Amino acid sequence: MSGTPRYIWMEGELRPAAEGVVPFVNAGLHYGFSVFEGIRCYETQNGPAVFRLDEHVERLLDSALVVGFRDLPYTKDQICKGIHQLIAANGFTSCYIRPLIYLDGAMGMVVDAGKPRLIIAVWEWKAYLGEQAKERGIRANVSSFTRLHPNIMMTKAKVSGNYVGSILAKTESQRLGFDEAVMLDPTGYVAECDEVFVCGTAAEVVGLREIDFRTIGSGKTGPVTRELQRGFDELTSGRHPRSAQWFSPVPAFDQATVKA
Repeated sequence: MSGTPRYIWMEGELRPAAEGVVPFVNAGLHYGFSVFEGIRCYETQNGPAVFRLDEHVERLLDSALVVGFRDLPYTKDQICKGIHQLIAANGFTSCYIRPLIYLDGAMGMVVDAGKPRLIIAVWEWKAYLGEQAKERGIRANVSSFTRLHPNIMMTKAKVSGNYVGSILAKTESQRLGFDEAVMLDPTGYVAECDEVFVCGTAAEVVGLREIDFRTIGSGKTGPVTRELQRGFDELTSGRHPRSAQWFSPVPAFDQATVKA
């Protein structure tokens, strides 16, 4: 099965992926005024299921409220249903899910002058940091870029514009020969440890074996990280006691949901 999606969800319905375009004149594109989520669907022993769908969609809507969106066009239930429809229509057993609410219009930089619009896309994205990252761990450096101060930007919301610094940091790291960047907060702290791991929807759970040319632990994924990976794999395959609680099964595809 090809990993290229056939359908996208926008304006409340499934459409061919080629129609997934937005107008050039909008604050989401020009000013980064949009909010998004990263969600995973896993192939479990009971079929494809979305991991903690309710919580992710709630955070998406919370982010929208934090930055000042009003009169959102869709409810939580409608978004969850759209995500299910989109996965089923594309025939994916596991995939990455990206819902995004952007501000259409509002080139005068006032939220209320524009209109919020929601688009959802899915694609197959298995090894975000490469096939060997889980076993070997990755190399990172402390970035010269600092995470945004909360008085500069709404850092508790997943705002697209916040990620410009992350792109610059990761690009810098990869050009220096590392896999990832470690970004410090404005006071210069991250954490203290003997063993280091990073986690996220795309990367899942990955150990760091080196930071700034300094070997971490034994130079490979450590025992704490391995145990977390084991538990996460058990959970996302549907074999953990909490799997049923945290997963949202994808229903069978209904052809009637596709725009003619």
